[in-house]
Amino acid sequence: MVKLSMAQLDSFKRKKEDGVVVRVGMSSCGVAAGSKDTFQKIQSELKANGIDAELMKCGCLGMCYAEPLVEIERHGVLEGTYGNVDAKAAAEIIQHHLVKGNPQAAEISKYRIVTSEKQIRIVLRNCGVIDPENIEDYLAQDGYQGLKKVLTKGAPDKVLEELKLSGLRGRGGGGFPTWMKWSFARGVQADQKFIICNGDEGDPGAYMDRSVLEGDPHSVLEGMIIAGFTVGASRGFFYIRAEYPLAIERIQKAIDQAHEYGLLGEHILGTKFSFDLEVRLGAGAFVCGEETALIASIEGKRGCPTPRPPYPSVKGLWGKPTVINNVETLANVPVILNKGGEWFSQIGTKDSKGTKVFALTGKVKNTGLVEVPMGITLREIVFDIGGGTANGKKIKAIQTGGPSGGVIPEQFFDTPVDYENLQKLGSIMGSGGMIVMDEDDCMIDIAKFYLGFCVDESCGKCAPCRIGGTQLLGYLKDISEGKASEDDLAKMRRISVAMQKASLCGLGQTASNPVLSTLQYFEEEYRTHIKDKRCPAGKCSQLFNYSIIQEKCRRCTLCQRNCPVGAIPGDREQGFWIVPEKCIRCGQCFEVCKFGAIKR
Repeated sequence: MVKLSMAQLDSFKRKKEDGVVVRVGMSSCGVAAGSKDTFQKIQSELKANGIDAELMKCGCLGMCYAEPLVEIERHGVLEGTYGNVDAKAAAEIIQHHLVKGNPQAAEISKYRIVTSEKQIRIVLRNCGVIDPENIEDYLAQDGYQGLKKVLTKGAPDKVLEELKLSGLRGRGGGGFPTWMKWSFARGVQADQKFIICNGDEGDPGAYMDRSVLEGDPHSVLEGMIIAGFTVGASRGFFYIRAEYPLAIERIQKAIDQAHEYGLLGEHILGTKFSFDLEVRLGAGAFVCGEETALIASIEGKRGCPTPRPPYPSVKGLWGKPTVINNVETLANVPVILNKGGEWFSQIGTKDSKGTKVFALTGKVKNTGLVEVPMGITLREIVFDIGGGTANGKKIKAIQTGGPSGGVIPEQFFDTPVDYENLQKLGSIMGSGGMIVMDEDDCMIDIAKFYLGFCVDESCGKCAPCRIGGTQLLGYLKDISEGKASEDDLAKMRRISVAMQKASLCGLGQTASNPVLSTLQYFEEEYRTHIKDKRCPAGKCSQLFNYSIIQEKCRRCTLCQRNCPVGAIPGDREQGFWIVPEKCIRCGQCFEVCKFGAIKR
């Protein structure tokens, strides 16, 4: 392929506009669910029936609960989205939808999915639409048009003006205005500047960045090139955790294709601007999501944060001005430059513009990726998009912002989702994790999980995080085992505040958020654990007192045979009982009893 000129960018038209396109979700979630077999079956069915259709591998469609996913489009119009499509279902769908021409056939109606109208796809605009491994598919969807406008006008200040007008804020969690970060780096005189894409997504339950990298790698790449032109950088790095092999593979392929088409390297699109990119792999340290720790990792050092100022925009990678943005932020940039900052600013709220991608997981029916306008309520996300709980139980709370976030109770679900409102509730936007919890979830157990994660991931450099986190975790463990006193709650609050004020980096400063938020909204649950030695949700096993209800016991011996410590003596003649002193409260007897004879 000859390197493209400016004029040639406009020559790419969408394939098969007048025909049939069959798309199969082939990101990590789809592949894990068996989409490779689905793809192969559709391929063989199309061939066997002589159907002229374009079979396309695409990225994540967002409805991860229904993978493998298949979409059928004709003449540019979507005719059907199908979920849970294994090889058998794939054959049925091809037969009825395409061979017999009856998309409404009852035989395939059970696979059809109706998507929510409350979503607006900007970051995910191409995920599930294009083949992420084909640059021409991206070009046909206005790909690199934002870059073309920037290079044509040749004025970095105009880029900053558009970003300022758009109101785009960092989607990695901090919410810092993107234009301001770029302007700081632009204003520093240096012989070398760098752009870094932070793809080190480490929050439990979060996979937004991975899906964008897998489903639309060129959008992130284009955003980085625009950033490079704006601040005067000539080199950039994708920092991606090594646990994302498919994302790494597709980003590297996108870089190679961009080189081939003249969109990376020397004299991009025939201009004087030159910019190049390479991939660096992270080893999975959560702390390396923090900017200065990430920089240390790229430099080959141990990933530990350093005090700021100076900020990376002034003195970052190898002492040079460095712009670090996360995947979602960069994916927004090409659209903003192509459609204009004013267009973007019309979406969202006064201070939180645009959309936000969330990984909606936990006790919710429709798990997956959702992209919603800022200002939508938590209730709309959970019930209108997420479909409520799959088990019909009452939803108790939502945890946002990953280990650095907080737990929001159901009474605040009508709160608009934006940076300021979530912070007022004691949580944060974070990178976009949103975990739904029901009445079976214990808040002490939740706080213990997230704090344990932060303790494990702490670099150990500063005492407030290293020591404070360990002390907090010890108190939570005591509470869950019935060993704590009510005075411990005040101590936990003091330690949490000290961590917020004195920790070196964002990990330590926010690690206590789950503790503080659960104490604020669920203090009675803490007190029930402490005073009554009881876990209302039935999660804290050390508070259980197992016993056998003799009237219900059928003397089947299952409990005795499955007890790992021999705490259930007796026989079929005299019956069985549990010795409290020997019981380790593992719950095996409760799990195996078929007659409900075990009480806890």
